[in-house]
Amino acid sequence: QLVESGGGLVQTGGSLRLSCAAFGRTLSRYHMGWYRQAPGKERELVAAVSPSGQSRYYADFVKGRFTCSRDNAKNTVYLQLNSLKPEDTAIYYCNVDRRYTSPYLGWGQGTQVTVSS
Repeated sequence: QLVESGGGLVQTGGSLRLSCAAFGRTLSRYHMGWYRQAPGKERELVAAVSPSGQSRYYADFVKGRFTCSRDNAKNTVYLQLNSLKPEDTAIYYCNVDRRYTSPYLGWGQGTQVTVSS
């Protein structure tokens, strides 16, 4: 089970740190990704991190603002969100990076990020 947390309401330019903890499954062997889904839009990959944490991927629209990391000892993946914009408003989820692993694990409930202008 994946459990996301850390979302909230922030003003433009603010920061948040999201966490994704796994229960009943070890994440250390997976490429992990953070996804988001805004109202009326499809879920999209935002960032991802390799099993070792050394390799990372960022979508162009978050490069330089978001940082993805992981702590395998804690079985947790993180997403630091800086310089937030209203268009970052969405529900954020973590799951395996489908570019490397199939199928998805069960989806968690996500964590809501709302950025006010």
